[in-house]
Amino acid sequence: MTASTVSILRVLVVDDEPLGRQRVLELLETLDVEVVGTAADGVQAVAAIRALRPDVVFLDVQMPKMSGLEVVREIGTAAMPVTVFVTAFDQFAIQAFEVSAVDYLVKPFKDDRFRQALHRARTTAQSRNVSQLHEQLLTLLNSGPAADQRPLAVSTPSYLERIAVQMHGKVRVIPVSQIDYITASGPYADLHVGTHKFAIRESMQNLADKLHPERFLRIHRSTIVRIDLIDTLLRHEGSEYEVQLKDGTKLRVGRSRLEALEKRLGGYW
Repeated sequence: MTASTVSILRVLVVDDEPLGRQRVLELLETLDVEVVGTAADGVQAVAAIRALRPDVVFLDVQMPKMSGLEVVREIGTAAMPVTVFVTAFDQFAIQAFEVSAVDYLVKPFKDDRFRQALHRARTTAQSRNVSQLHEQLLTLLNSGPAADQRPLAVSTPSYLERIAVQMHGKVRVIPVSQIDYITASGPYADLHVGTHKFAIRESMQNLADKLHPERFLRIHRSTIVRIDLIDTLLRHEGSEYEVQLKDGTKLRVGRSRLEALEKRLGGYW
């Protein structure tokens, strides 16, 4: 494909989070592209890529049923469109993307960073150096840990160990083991690490699903807490509950989540 054959860029957006898809779609509305479709999981992504044949796909890495990397394996590198990976988390991903020179976006990303990624994708689609693009994708697939190269039929839990946070034009990687608790803040989630707070554009449900259930527990619709930091369960008038952490922080407990919390704390409250 040459520059003369790519005029209006045809784009597919893949993200299991509605807010994530909406963020990309809103940015694309202001740019000279045609959005040919969206997909909410890896299985839908495979079908959409094969049916719609987009020039560029914005592809979330962490998704149910099939991850972004498994989508690439299923389609095959030779048949993949130009790919911009999107991730809120760093497992091996950031280093692998940088080494392979395939562009990526770390949530929450700024408008300028998104436009830069789209520009690179457009340039690649127009020049369409197919052999180089395929080689980059193969490098990416081969750079992950052995556990990420398992057959597609095998599904084992893989919980977060690190979360990438974009701040002041840089990416900082926060070890999950350092997070005290997480609170919802509109479309963002705030990671509380000691006296510091870091915002990422992720839903509480998505985070709750990806954090190890033996280490973290969602105690309220807007709060996830590291279990080993809980010091006391406090009961107030009107059957209102709070947990007090070892540093004195108090966090409200939702009534619907009290039973699960009591079980995790031993049930002697």
